[in-house]
Amino acid sequence: MRRRTGWLPVALAVVAGVALLGGVVLVAIWLRAQPAVQEFIARYPGTTPLPEGAPVGIPAWLGWQHFLNGFFLVLLVRSGLLLRKGGRPPARWVRGNEGLIRTKNPPWKVSIHLWLHYTVDVLWVANGIVFIVLLVVTGQWMRIVPTSADVWPNAVSAGLQYASLDWPVEHAWVNYNSLQLLTYFAIVFVVAPLAVLTGLRLSSVWPQGADRVNRVYTRSLAKAVHYPVMLAFVAFVIVHVTLVFATGALRNLDAMYASRDDASWLGFAIFAVSLAAMIGAWFAVRPAVLKPIASLTGTVSR
Repeated sequence: MRRRTGWLPVALAVVAGVALLGGVVLVAIWLRAQPAVQEFIARYPGTTPLPEGAPVGIPAWLGWQHFLNGFFLVLLVRSGLLLRKGGRPPARWVRGNEGLIRTKNPPWKVSIHLWLHYTVDVLWVANGIVFIVLLVVTGQWMRIVPTSADVWPNAVSAGLQYASLDWPVEHAWVNYNSLQLLTYFAIVFVVAPLAVLTGLRLSSVWPQGADRVNRVYTRSLAKAVHYPVMLAFVAFVIVHVTLVFATGALRNLDAMYASRDDASWLGFAIFAVSLAAMIGAWFAVRPAVLKPIASLTGTVSR
């Protein structure tokens, strides 16, 4: 009988990952012991001053946006993995062509997992548009958009401090450190738009007759970018949640979910409820749940 070795690559990857992280920490600690690096960190402590008039604090709408983005991202990853897995879908869906959205050609029949992916895409993009508008209107954009060249050396400094396990001193209620700022900027203004543009190219709404554009922006190119973009979101969430708990969980969760600069259990309680909703959404992606919802906007069949 052949031995099952499916666990071996995973175990080796975990060991290699731990060894790599350990090496990074040791190198960072050694670097911080060097006088030149100490001088660099003293000059660039890791935080860039915000523009004059920048808002202080995290408003309630940002907490709701935070939850909705996470909730939709869970469903996008779940449905995306099911689509990548392939195989025969448990059901298929055809959009009704008699409502507000009417097309000359009959709608395509798609798998119910693709229907879920498209539906959540629309909700996620709509939520993102609201998020961008509120960022601009409330001035919160100044907290996640670089406005000074000093953000780059300060980000290097913050990264070095994180890597050496001696966290940068900061007060996120007032100002994110520069590495956080650049990361949030990249997620909001680079990674998210890439997800939308590549997703559109892979969807049925993309104009198939645009020959010039399609020759340059091919489906294979969009597909090659779309999956790594999902991995970037997953990696960001893992690191983000880890640092939230490692750098003062109660205070961080209170700021994000309860919109106050405190260290009570209220933010943690709201986070726990939101986490339960996300976990429930992950396991709710099954035909018995999806079919009745999908049938509200079209016809579901085998």
